[in-house]
Amino acid sequence: MTELPRIRPEDYCDDDLPRLTQPWWQTLPRGFHAMPDHFLADNDTRWRIDYTASVDTLARTGLACMAGAAALPASLNVRQQKEERDLVAFYRQYLDSGDPQHFFRPPTVRPRIQRGPVARYHFQPEDGQAHTLQFRSPFDTVNPALSERYQAHRRNRIACAQHWKHHGEPRPTLVMIHGFVADPYWLNTRWLALPWFYKQGFDVLLYTLPFHGRRKGALAPFSGAQFFSQGMAMLNETFAQAIHDLRIFLDMLRDEGSPAIGATGISLGGYTTGLLSSLEKDLAFAIPNVPLVSIMDLMKSWFPVNLQFPLFHKVYDTDLAGLRQLTALHSPLTWPCQVPQKGRMIIGGAGDRFAPPKHSFLLKQHWQDCDIHWFPGNHMLHLDQGRYLKAMRDFMHDALAEKSAALSA
Repeated sequence: MTELPRIRPEDYCDDDLPRLTQPWWQTLPRGFHAMPDHFLADNDTRWRIDYTASVDTLARTGLACMAGAAALPASLNVRQQKEERDLVAFYRQYLDSGDPQHFFRPPTVRPRIQRGPVARYHFQPEDGQAHTLQFRSPFDTVNPALSERYQAHRRNRIACAQHWKHHGEPRPTLVMIHGFVADPYWLNTRWLALPWFYKQGFDVLLYTLPFHGRRKGALAPFSGAQFFSQGMAMLNETFAQAIHDLRIFLDMLRDEGSPAIGATGISLGGYTTGLLSSLEKDLAFAIPNVPLVSIMDLMKSWFPVNLQFPLFHKVYDTDLAGLRQLTALHSPLTWPCQVPQKGRMIIGGAGDRFAPPKHSFLLKQHWQDCDIHWFPGNHMLHLDQGRYLKAMRDFMHDALAEKSAALSA
């Protein structure tokens, strides 16, 4: 039996927060990043929220220093500044098209996927098999002017994942997308209790985002550093590749007979899950975990990255609304969700200061007031995780039953 959460959906105090209207990048208040997050809670729960929020703020500052330092050299290059302004203008046509499929084009090539053993310290199912998967990505940039520069990242051209599969009949598959810099399979296996979902009857696919893990450049200072440090134009292409390569794995799962596929992801992976849900109509469920929804508003709340905003305004010759628009192409807030209403769920941390609760609140609005489960922890410390894992399991089973009934009708 699922335990009730300490924090109910209605305990989030949203009276002062904006109602989402489109285009969101123009109508979201300039001070959205600074708006407070408040919850109605008893003293014990309040202590948990406040304590974990303070821990998150300290850890966030360290990560912001790393990310800001990685992006700064390119931002200061005067020649690259003008080139970047010219490049980002290319993407306006795709944002104006009203259809995300025009930019996030389905794969047209089916590469051969190679399978290999997993490391001995990774999860080894007793009633199935675990494999590493990889293929040479056929992705090329949507913007031809960036093709040579993007393809120069040779290690990033090898897409990879880990796949846990039961023996016997194909099972529904849970696709998991990791967060920024948090790509190790062993970390996500333990952090998100993925073996528990496997034991609940789900096959599992752990997907590696571009420029992370084995896709990291040899000279990159840390895993994921090149994801955000190459300018807005390259960021658009990075998300295009993230979706493109993931779709090839999804096609593999369908070919192998998986009766249903759903996705979850944490932080940046939650953002990507939201984007994927606007593109893949046959996902049975989508469950972003502590997601962000507006990269620019997130950066505005991160010290010391927020100190670089005068430079961003200069480089792109625009205001905050314009900067939001530059990243709107891949925001989950921009496109309608294609997952059935009963397959949409959000997991949010009340003490999260990496991706504050107001981001989950906006996505909940955009997803037509979908289910949301708040836990009294932060971005990294998921207190009461057992409660939300059971809530996810029950929700996933209900979504699968709903999908099966819809197909039978």
